[in-house]
Amino acid sequence: MVNNLEWFRTFKTIYETGTLSAAAQALFISQPGVSLHLSSLESFTGQKLFERSARRMIPTEQGKILYHFILEPLQKLEVAEQNFHKRSSAARPTIRVGMCFETFQYTLEEHIAQLPFNLIIKFGEYTAMQKDLDNGLLDLIISPKKGNQQNLDYRNFSKERIVLVAGKATDTSVLTDLLHNGQIEEAGALLKQQLWYSSAGDMEHLTQFWQRHFNEQPNFIPNYIVPNISSIIRCLQKGSGFSVVPDFLCQEAFNTGEIKLIWVGDHPVENTLYFGTRKKTIYEKEIRQLEEIFQNKWG
Repeated sequence: MVNNLEWFRTFKTIYETGTLSAAAQALFISQPGVSLHLSSLESFTGQKLFERSARRMIPTEQGKILYHFILEPLQKLEVAEQNFHKRSSAARPTIRVGMCFETFQYTLEEHIAQLPFNLIIKFGEYTAMQKDLDNGLLDLIISPKKGNQQNLDYRNFSKERIVLVAGKATDTSVLTDLLHNGQIEEAGALLKQQLWYSSAGDMEHLTQFWQRHFNEQPNFIPNYIVPNISSIIRCLQKGSGFSVVPDFLCQEAFNTGEIKLIWVGDHPVENTLYFGTRKKTIYEKEIRQLEEIFQNKWG
């Protein structure tokens, strides 16, 4: 006799939700745990219970028979569990969010203490975040890129503009004249001779900007590679040099004059920012609250 009724509960949830990630969310367990339960049940029954596709778990004929056989007994067990479980105060849900460090620092950090739920923040590459979201390891991502996973929804909420900036101590008079007179090639040659800041994980902004405005790859190495864009901004505030960064991260420094906005280009580089979520989630209320924070900050 099978000694783990959780296999049947997991099977029933996969059948009803249609995906492993949605079942993991409904059961509050990891997706690998869901997969383990299903493979154990299939080994026990000696039957393949689902056909696995890119979009859904499609029950086999054996799976349909098993589902209808166990449905009523499991429902009775769930009612018994609800009636006899010791009552306690509702547990705080835990929401897991993926974004870049600067976006967290600029938008969400100041609000954390007031949130009525637990929060886990993950920083990393956007493609890895999309995979984690699809697998149920994240509940929300903030990303300038859309994935093609069928289980995910993306909603745009703002834009970031990639701009050329300089520290307040930087002499930009010659460069400004060149740009004003449309001498783009000369301006690019002059910029290559300057001090440059970048971050190890953000060369993409510099590459985007240089290709768009100078029609070539940036064939120079920045002088200072620092941990993140926030570090770049702090360094520029204290000295001279150039960098290419998203404009929203510099607004306060622009307002105080500690950083100079040098050039956005004739055809600015803009990235659309998206909320990424799974199509099925039990945390819709909490996710909406987080999204409102971003919309109010960026609105």
